[in-house]
Amino acid sequence: MQTDFSRSGVTPDRDSVCGDSNAAHSRREFLKQTILTTAAGWSLTLPHALHAADTGAGALHIAPFRFDVTPPIGHSCCGGWIKPIEVVDDALEAVGVVLLGVGKPIVLCAVDWTGLLNEAHVEWRTALAQAAGTTADRVAVHCVHQHNAPFACLEAERIVSAEGDLPHIVDIDFFKRCLEQARRAVEQAIPKARAVSHIGWGQGKIEGVASNRRVHRDETGKVLAMRGSACTDPKLIALPDGLIDPFLKTLAFFDGEKKVASLHYYATHPMSYYADGRCTSDFAGLARKQRQQDEPDCLHVYFTGCAGNVSAGKYNDGSKAVRPVLTKRLYDGIVASEAKLERAAIKSLAWKTAEILPPPRSSLHAEMIAQQIATKTNAVVNRNRPSYMLSWLRRVEKKTPIVLSSLHLGGVKLLHLPAESFIEYQLRAQSLAKDDFVCTAAYGDGGPWYIPVKEEYPNEGYEVSVAFCEPDIDDVMTEGMKRILPR
Repeated sequence: MQTDFSRSGVTPDRDSVCGDSNAAHSRREFLKQTILTTAAGWSLTLPHALHAADTGAGALHIAPFRFDVTPPIGHSCCGGWIKPIEVVDDALEAVGVVLLGVGKPIVLCAVDWTGLLNEAHVEWRTALAQAAGTTADRVAVHCVHQHNAPFACLEAERIVSAEGDLPHIVDIDFFKRCLEQARRAVEQAIPKARAVSHIGWGQGKIEGVASNRRVHRDETGKVLAMRGSACTDPKLIALPDGLIDPFLKTLAFFDGEKKVASLHYYATHPMSYYADGRCTSDFAGLARKQRQQDEPDCLHVYFTGCAGNVSAGKYNDGSKAVRPVLTKRLYDGIVASEAKLERAAIKSLAWKTAEILPPPRSSLHAEMIAQQIATKTNAVVNRNRPSYMLSWLRRVEKKTPIVLSSLHLGGVKLLHLPAESFIEYQLRAQSLAKDDFVCTAAYGDGGPWYIPVKEEYPNEGYEVSVAFCEPDIDDVMTEGMKRILPR
């Protein structure tokens, strides 16, 4: 007999916290009231601040799922400005779990794509929600951010398609097939859900992978050169790691002594080399797959943390020989994180969300961007990339919010953030819940592109140049984190 997982043991709290943008309050008071406004008119609201209140979790079940999302030959990579897919070295996958039995189902999913932005991200969350019998605000979808992979934004695809002479952003038929596969995978997984008796958590320190990209600066702090995903400049390589989070964290779900699923979190850009037309999950995906081979009965899921300003550049010269080295170091970190898992029964579970809609950069003007896209003498990168900017502007006009979310499992908290968030947000999250074990996934809704902390905007550099939001996004995202992380 199939277990009925649709019953909820709690009544969702749907209180909203709102404010009047014309009210004469100080900025500190705005923060306290969880409403941040500027002349551009943006806000943070918490429509489901305690969507599933803390409750006993004895009925919790987990349904692991996975499905193929490898693009067809000829598909664009990374927005169409690098070589398209010519050969598949290894498959791209979407991997995740459905949590059932306590409130409406919760879905966590990682995708081996460069990004899912705006409407595309909403469609993925909606498809998974429909299949799981839940709502889209209880679905977290994150991309691992490999670059020989799709960078899906449906509005950007419409924009470049209208030009008639540009590479596609994403094949719409392929995108729809992926959604169908997502629904089918989840629907097939749920009847096979396993009971969760307890969870385990641990971390392993990784050396020789993550390094900060923004370490070469002048005396004022301005970035002089970026140490990217690969680096061959001896002076940049000699600089220290800079600000990183060296720990790979793991949350595991157990049915008795059997480990059913392990979720892994680590913050670095996951590319060794790319732009060669060879589809691959790269070193992060290869490390996950190696661990999956070790434990075929336990699903392994890998989430990229806040790696907007973190890559393997100090340790990667972009040669083919380095990819297996990085793969092994990451794999060893996964194994180390699971070697001594702390274990405990789940006595409480909560799912908390906050919605944000930060304003676009004041320097982004739709008419100028549209003209740049239409100018046929511009390079492809200078036409396709602006289509993402224009898509963000149109999204803000429609007032489609970004959803921040956090899953609380006793003293373990999973945090789900958007886009290419800087590592400071991940470290800040841990400080906001200093007594808890916090695992942070970024690269959720990729609409804003890079999300620096506000102090970094004056320091310029590549990441700031492609940040689509004003520096105030720092305040609103931090306020959202404060609201969904504490108990």
